[in-house]
Amino acid sequence: MENSEFLGPNYFLSNKVSEVLFHEIAHTLPIVDYHNHLNVSHLATNYAFKNIGELWVSKDPYKHRAMRINGIPEKYISGDSTDKEKFMHWAKTLPKTMGNPLFHWSCIELDKVFGIKKILTESTAESIWNNCNEQLQDSKFAAIPLLENWNIDTLCTSDYWFDDLSLHKKTSSQAKFNVLPSLRSDIANNISLWKRHNFIENLAIIYQKEINSLTDFQSALHKQLHHFNENGCKLSDHALDSGFVFVPTSESVATPLFKTWITNQSLSNSEIIQLQSYILAFLGKEYAKLGWTMQLHIGAQRHTSSRLRKLAGSSGGFAGIGTAADIASICSFLNLLESEDCLPNVILYTLNPSDNEAFASLTGSFSQEGKPGKIQFGPAWWYNDHFDGIKSNLLTIANYSLLSRFVGMTTDSRSILSFSRHEYFRRILCNIVGEWVNKGLLPNDMDLLKDLITAVCYTNSKQMIANGK
Repeated sequence: MENSEFLGPNYFLSNKVSEVLFHEIAHTLPIVDYHNHLNVSHLATNYAFKNIGELWVSKDPYKHRAMRINGIPEKYISGDSTDKEKFMHWAKTLPKTMGNPLFHWSCIELDKVFGIKKILTESTAESIWNNCNEQLQDSKFAAIPLLENWNIDTLCTSDYWFDDLSLHKKTSSQAKFNVLPSLRSDIANNISLWKRHNFIENLAIIYQKEINSLTDFQSALHKQLHHFNENGCKLSDHALDSGFVFVPTSESVATPLFKTWITNQSLSNSEIIQLQSYILAFLGKEYAKLGWTMQLHIGAQRHTSSRLRKLAGSSGGFAGIGTAADIASICSFLNLLESEDCLPNVILYTLNPSDNEAFASLTGSFSQEGKPGKIQFGPAWWYNDHFDGIKSNLLTIANYSLLSRFVGMTTDSRSILSFSRHEYFRRILCNIVGEWVNKGLLPNDMDLLKDLITAVCYTNSKQMIANGK
C-alpha cells in the first residue's frame, strides 16, 4: 500500500499492521527524552519566546549548517542580524532541504505546533512569520505548555559540572513532566580544556579546598558527582571525538602526570592519553557505584573550519564525521571497568555509520547476568538521525543485538520543537515491524508486537531512568 499524501496521517506507514502499531500503540506512549540540550532556565521560568525566529531558528545548529551550505551569509545565521532576518533566510533555505530530514521535521513542527500546513518558502515567509508570532502571544505557547503538548514523561537535560540544578526541580514542580539533570562530564577528562574554562579553580570552590594532587581532584569530582546524584541525575555523557584512544593507566603513573599538568601543562601526547584514560576510568567506576548510565558519543571531527569556529563558536554546526572508531580502545576501557566490577550501564553512540555493526555487536560482549540491556548501541545520532539512518540503526540492533532491549530515540537537540523526532522515529520503527509481519518474518500476534513497540518507545528508557542499577 502506497501513501501519496505528503505527511498525511499514515506517512512512513506502508501497511495496515504498521498503521495499527503506530496509531493505537506507539503514538499513545509518553516520551522519555534522556539526552537533550534544552535551556533549563527557559523551562524554569516558563519562558515566553519573543518570536518564531528566536524559538525555531536562532539557536539551531542543524538549520545553521543547512543555511551555510545554501550560501547564506553568516550574519544571517549566527551573526548580529535580527530574529526576523534569520527566519527569512531560513525560509529561503527550507525548500532547498528536500531529501534532508530538516524538510520533514520543519513541516511537521509547523503543522503540529502551529497548525500551519503551508510549506515555508520566501513567498509564504511573511504570513507564516505573522501567524506564528500571533500565536506565540498566547500563554499556551510558553516553554512548558509547548513541551506538554508532546506528551512528555521525563526530560534529561545536558548539564555541566557547575550548573544550577535547582532549576530542574523548579520546572518539575510547575510542569506535567519531570526534568532531571544529566552530567556532561567530558571536560573533566579533556585536560586541554581545563585552563580555558578554569575547571580546577571552579572545582576547588565547590570542594572548598585547593586542589594540588590527584587525590584532591578525585575527591572533588566525587563530591560533585554525589551532588548531581542527590538532584536526580541518572546519566553522564562524554564526547570522545575522532581519534579517541584509551590506555589502561595505574594511579601510581597518573599521580605525577596530574601534578605536572596542573603545574606547567608540559606532558607529551602519550602522557596526556595516559592521564585522560585514568580520569575516564575513575569516572566510569564512580558512575557504576551511583547506578548511572554512561553515554559515550564517539566519532565527531569537531576541528574543521577555524574561521567558522571563531565566528559561530565551537558548537556552531560545522563539525564533520571522523574516522572509524578504535574498537580496541573502547573494549579496553569497558574491560578495565568490568574487571574491577565497576562497569556502569553504557550507551555507545557513533557518528560514523561504518561503526554501526561493530558497536551493536559490543552489546553482547560485556553483558551481565540479571542486567538486560547492560550495554546499548544508542539511537541514530546527529548526522544519522534521518529516515535511512534510523532504519539502518534499528535493523543493525535487531541483527546484532536485541531490538526488544533497545532504549529508543532521544532528540539530542536544543529546540523545544524537535520532539517531533520521536514521532518520526516511532513511525519508522512501526513500519519496519509491520513489514516483517507482512512478509511472514514475524507472527501477527498483537500482544507480542505491542510489547516490542512499547518497550522500545517507552518502557526501556523509563526503566533506565527510574531504576539506575
